[in-house]
Amino acid sequence: MLTSTLQKLFRSTPWIISIFLLTGCGLAQTEQGMPDSPDRPLQVWWSEGYYPEETEAIRRVIDRWETTTGKSVELTFYSEKDLVVETGKALQRGTLPDVIYGYSIDTVLIPKLAWNDQLADVTSIIEPLKKQYIREALDSVYYFNHQKKARSYYAVPISQSTTHIHYWQDFLSKAKVNPRQLPQEWSSFWQIWKTAQTNLRQQGETTIYGLGLPMSSIATDTNNIFEQFLEAYNVQLVDDQGNLNLDSYQDRQGIVTALKNYTDFYQQGFVPPQAITWNDPDNNVFFLSNLTVMTVNATLSIPGSQRQDTINYNERMRTITWPNKPDKTPMRNITYVKQIAIFQDTSHLKEAKSLVAFLVQPENLAKFIEGSQGRFFPVMPVLMKRPLWNNPQDAHLFNLKVQFNNPRLAYTVFNPAYSEVLSQNIWGQAIQKIIIDRQSPEQAADFAIKKIKNIFENWQ
Repeated sequence: MLTSTLQKLFRSTPWIISIFLLTGCGLAQTEQGMPDSPDRPLQVWWSEGYYPEETEAIRRVIDRWETTTGKSVELTFYSEKDLVVETGKALQRGTLPDVIYGYSIDTVLIPKLAWNDQLADVTSIIEPLKKQYIREALDSVYYFNHQKKARSYYAVPISQSTTHIHYWQDFLSKAKVNPRQLPQEWSSFWQIWKTAQTNLRQQGETTIYGLGLPMSSIATDTNNIFEQFLEAYNVQLVDDQGNLNLDSYQDRQGIVTALKNYTDFYQQGFVPPQAITWNDPDNNVFFLSNLTVMTVNATLSIPGSQRQDTINYNERMRTITWPNKPDKTPMRNITYVKQIAIFQDTSHLKEAKSLVAFLVQPENLAKFIEGSQGRFFPVMPVLMKRPLWNNPQDAHLFNLKVQFNNPRLAYTVFNPAYSEVLSQNIWGQAIQKIIIDRQSPEQAADFAIKKIKNIFENWQ
């Protein structure tokens, strides 16, 4: 019962889809397209929230906009998987909604749409609020339009996320490891979880593994987590001008070292054997089923799911930042900015911009973000000051600002071709080359480099 409930909560977001082909199909009306009427409701597609409060918050904001303007909205909720798939179909048919929001579209969809000149320029929404946003949020929606050969704002920032490390304090205590004095040195930090498993095994705990790290080529978490390992070894795949950097010995060696470091955990028996087939919910499920001492997740959905269980949330579970890099410098946290976009060919552009501008007013945005139970962090400093994020009794939300103080933007911001790297889960494939095909880290690195170069060379 627990497993099925958790899997429903942590529904997956598959990347290996044909969305990139579909976004190049154009938006011309077809025979399948619905006739557009000036009197029709504004059509909004929204990713269904994990929590009822999240869904209800956006409903209430839209209701207020309808009351204020006298306009009507047709709000359709999709699972994240279905949202991306249905958007791809709509791109083919030319029957797009006016407004779209999802949790993964900042990497899998929006950069490509902006590149293809398929999104409305939303500078008029951003400008009045510019001083309200952190710089990284603005940079994340300043996309390059290949048709116009220029950058502009093609989405509006909503919130941000990064990868978080969660662990069970009582498991560490039982393993004779001090849960409140974890080392910040890279190798010592990862050794802690190996030591915990070894000590627990000696006490007869044969089903608990030290590390809940995904090793599959289907989980987006594999990409998110492994990219932090690449960051740890100072691998810069894409520079701020969008250029691919994969030709230097230093970059290749960093990839090799990161692959070896990551896959050694599995090959040495410190990761559950099932991790090679995990989908996105599965590392969460294993952790919450008390089968791993720690795990890493791309949002705070794990503690968020336990808020009603005061023992788990307040006493057993802890959320911490990444350790320092191997060179002893602080880790930069890869930050993903969640975004709302308007399709360029909408005949209701004025109304769409009015709605989006209303949604991102701080008082409205606060209700939506807080309805997500802390899964996402604000992108406006004024919202970061609200009580939810400043309660020292909350071991998960209180220290979030520290983690977001040293961000690194996703590569898709600088070059949308990297979206295809994520879509194909190249890093998951490379990891499986080592674990399943018994290739060396050097061979797996060369495989990944070749695939990524090919994607960038053929990008249109």
